[in-house]
Amino acid sequence: MTKVFFSYSHKDESLRDMLQTHLAGLQHKGLIETWHDRRIGAGDEFENAIDQNLNDADIILLLVSSDFIGSKYCYDIEMRRAMERHEAREARVIPVILRHCDWHDLPFGKLMAAPRDGKAIKSWPDIDEAFLDVVQQIKAALPKPELTQTRPASAPQAVAAPVVHRPRSGNLSVRKSFSDADKESFLEEAFAYIAAYFENSLQELEARNTGLTTKFRQIDANRFTAVIYKDGTAVSRCKISLGTGMFRDASITYSANDQASDGSYNEALNVEGDDQHIYLKSMGMAFHYSSREKKLTQEGGAELYWAILMEPLQ
Repeated sequence: MTKVFFSYSHKDESLRDMLQTHLAGLQHKGLIETWHDRRIGAGDEFENAIDQNLNDADIILLLVSSDFIGSKYCYDIEMRRAMERHEAREARVIPVILRHCDWHDLPFGKLMAAPRDGKAIKSWPDIDEAFLDVVQQIKAALPKPELTQTRPASAPQAVAAPVVHRPRSGNLSVRKSFSDADKESFLEEAFAYIAAYFENSLQELEARNTGLTTKFRQIDANRFTAVIYKDGTAVSRCKISLGTGMFRDASITYSANDQASDGSYNEALNVEGDDQHIYLKSMGMAFHYSSREKKLTQEGGAELYWAILMEPLQ
């Protein structure tokens, strides 16, 4: 059984819990055993427990974020020891990029990161898809039975105090609840993100394509419009609004007409939550986009609406 060690900042605990859940299939098959510091029992010595499990691990996951990099313990102790073991071929280190941060020039920046292309998990349109990609990369890194070899002997080290391991489940995540205030704040942040996404994307679209011009207009704090012109003729328009949708739910609506009256729309993103995080959910009115069942991040919502705007040009 391959031992997997999580090195992470406690500020990213909810994302670590989600990764743990996605790894459940490999655990049920008896392929991996996971460990993180929340499994340290009362009375155990914190540093000794971490050292022993870090030194015993076959795969070490660095859950990378600005908080991970800013943590003296994660960066100076766990990460450096992990890289020593990786370079000695005693273990395999896999950086898992949780949130956008400056990591490429750090010691682990030379390693292939997960998810693919090192795209931060929080920036994926569907967060479950991001974690699935991570799990697949971890699965690919598992040793093949026919290639399993005895580990090379490591240099003698000071003997740490023995750690008593007590039987315990790794299923320790607790259901979270989100208030109306939490959901409304998330929705407002998502709308601001989508507005900035559209403004920047329109500028880049115009810069890259001769004959295309664009216009972004912020009507007020809750509405903006976007227009794409080809050789002076408008080929795609929209108005995106923060407000109330068909079922009186707070939502971000998309109208395929920049002059559409408020309350008229062709697609809507509502805020929902599961037992771990808040996300955007498409009403699926734009049927040719398979997004209805996805849990969309803010970027995922922006990408959905941008794809609808771009469709006449593609």
